[in-house]
Amino acid sequence: MTILSDAEIAQTPRDVTPHNSAPLRDGWSKLHAAGIWPGLFLTAIIAAAAFALRQIPGVGTLSPMILAILLGIGFHNIVGTPSWAKDGVTFSLRRVLRAAIILLGLQLTVSQVIEVGGRGLLIIASTLVATFAFTVWTGRLLGVERKLAQLIAAGTSICGASAVIATNTVTEAHDEDVAYAVACVTVFGSIAMFTYPLLPGVLHLDPHAFGLWSGASIHEIAQVVAAAFQDGQQAGESGTIAKLSRVMLLAPMVIALGIMARRSSAVPAASAARAPMPWFVLGFIALVGVNSLVMISAEMKTILTAITTFMLSVALAAMGVETDISKLRAKGVRPALLGALAFLFIAGFSLLLIKLIG
Repeated sequence: MTILSDAEIAQTPRDVTPHNSAPLRDGWSKLHAAGIWPGLFLTAIIAAAAFALRQIPGVGTLSPMILAILLGIGFHNIVGTPSWAKDGVTFSLRRVLRAAIILLGLQLTVSQVIEVGGRGLLIIASTLVATFAFTVWTGRLLGVERKLAQLIAAGTSICGASAVIATNTVTEAHDEDVAYAVACVTVFGSIAMFTYPLLPGVLHLDPHAFGLWSGASIHEIAQVVAAAFQDGQQAGESGTIAKLSRVMLLAPMVIALGIMARRSSAVPAASAARAPMPWFVLGFIALVGVNSLVMISAEMKTILTAITTFMLSVALAAMGVETDISKLRAKGVRPALLGALAFLFIAGFSLLLIKLIG
């Protein structure tokens, strides 16, 4: 996926900040003048359609983010993305995405992380790092492009589609790479969602251990919740908290990748300024702190979670309308094999750690 650098995008979103006595009016005017609204409206409509589709029996197991990118791909490859939508699509990919990732911080608290316990956090962190390293290394052996391998690694090791699109703010891969990585984590996360509930008895896992295993290894938050609660309330709560703690590690992972991108620039003097540094992740961390210190009502949290999910769906819809199926098909089966191997690794490695130290 190609996301413009900060220098390239500055002319549109950053100019929204006015410098006169009528900031709000001028801000909206500049957005309108930049041609943001048509494309933004298109991606929002696609995201809304994704939410509507979830009302169909059986479709509700898929997250609206996944449905949004599928609808976006269908729109682009059947209808075609009009040129007038370009600025708004770019805005959705850039600004809406980053704002949504910041808002994800309101779904976490420090106390939730502490509740996982030292051993649980060790298992989660070790699994994340090992899975990311294994996936990137295996991708190199399979001949998968480095950026695509990193996206699959992030989606598998951290939190599915959200991690893929957050990681791409620093990897800056092609749209087809993002779509492929999202497809991988969706397929294999769904497999885990349906198979894990069959395994607690076979693997001799108590509810807490099963919840921890689910939260430490299944890709999407929704998939973790669906799988873990099949083994009861305790397993469900354990799995949810473990998964949210894993999401917390999205911030340091993206920052680390940003630093690596700067250091690996082929021409440091020229490209270091362009190498992305995900400062927005600091906003994510700040809102985790706010959520830990300030009491937010359950009703407000529900509203904020829905808004965040919708914004992420808008960003993924934008990715979809920039994705060419022919280019996606040209990537072959090796990235899919990488996704499968990454899934097997994270499931096996986390289970081993739970058996040894959990």
